[in-house]
Amino acid sequence: MNKIVPPASLDASARDSREASFRSVRLPGDHPPVKAGRLGVLLMNLGTPEATDYRSMRAYLKEFLSDRRVIETPRWLWWPLLNLVILQTRPSKKGRDYDTIWNKEKNEGPLKTITRSQAEQASEHLKDIAGDRVVVDWAMRYGKPAVKPAIENLLAQGCDRILLVPLYPQYSAATSATACDKAFEALMQMRWQPSVRVAPPYHDDPVYIDALARSMRKSLAALDFEPEMILASFHGVPRKYLLQGDPYHCHCAKTSRLLRETLGWPEDRWKLTFQSRFGPDEWLQPYTDETVKAMAEKGVKRLAIVAPGFSADCLETLEELDGENREIFEHNGGEQFAYLPCLNDSEEGMAVINHIVARELQGWL
Repeated sequence: MNKIVPPASLDASARDSREASFRSVRLPGDHPPVKAGRLGVLLMNLGTPEATDYRSMRAYLKEFLSDRRVIETPRWLWWPLLNLVILQTRPSKKGRDYDTIWNKEKNEGPLKTITRSQAEQASEHLKDIAGDRVVVDWAMRYGKPAVKPAIENLLAQGCDRILLVPLYPQYSAATSATACDKAFEALMQMRWQPSVRVAPPYHDDPVYIDALARSMRKSLAALDFEPEMILASFHGVPRKYLLQGDPYHCHCAKTSRLLRETLGWPEDRWKLTFQSRFGPDEWLQPYTDETVKAMAEKGVKRLAIVAPGFSADCLETLEELDGENREIFEHNGGEQFAYLPCLNDSEEGMAVINHIVARELQGWL
């Protein structure tokens, strides 16, 4: 794992010079000093509604489903369908789904709770290494906290170099690219732009694969049964995205293979599937729900599902996999079902995030 050289390894004069370098930059005239010299890290995830009521869900879904990276259907066809049909009916249904997993104590979705914790832990880790030289923040592509205010917050604290970390192990235009689009959109409006780096996808990074394997071993050891089959379920995208050059399917397949090999799990007891399809188009196959149903009907009694493509548990894992697919399996003859949690803000999950950040800050710190 790449490591950042701690400030303690610098002599006193070098540390004093470095500390002074990010205090302020004086501008001519009466302008107040501008802070500069710090490094920013922005963790970026998909997003979550602010509440589960109709209006909150509608606002969130409208932003999400209006993204041209997510829905590539021509606007003349998509806008009437979105506004006159989907946004009239879908918010109430999805609101009920979110309500089943909602963090009632904090009154927020679990993705927000977990991503905040990831950022806080990453910040503490970096403080131990670099003092207050590095500032960590977090943002959501859709909903709040939004990307632009997060970048402005880092700039206000003197971060003239910012590392963007899309928390998507596998690259897709509909996830990683649109997160960066939102950041670049904010940068386009700035007089003094920070220097920016983007952390690359980490679908085959040994640290990520090892963390997944360790997390899965813990989860499997806690079960009172041994699965006959394990499904590695990834969020789906329309198949045409693959045909147009999106590497997402290849990244998912490689993650699945490397994880299975690391665990030493038999190939005939492991299957890659794709979930969460939406609309009439063909999506990446095989579909998770159809596979779960078929396995139960063919006599599989013990099944476990893991979602390696999600850095944090959310609606698609807690409600769709652990809820809907559990019901599908049991309704069709399955007996024992387990959903194995994401890396989240666990020790294994933070090892991945800290590794990616340390690697990508090389040369800046």
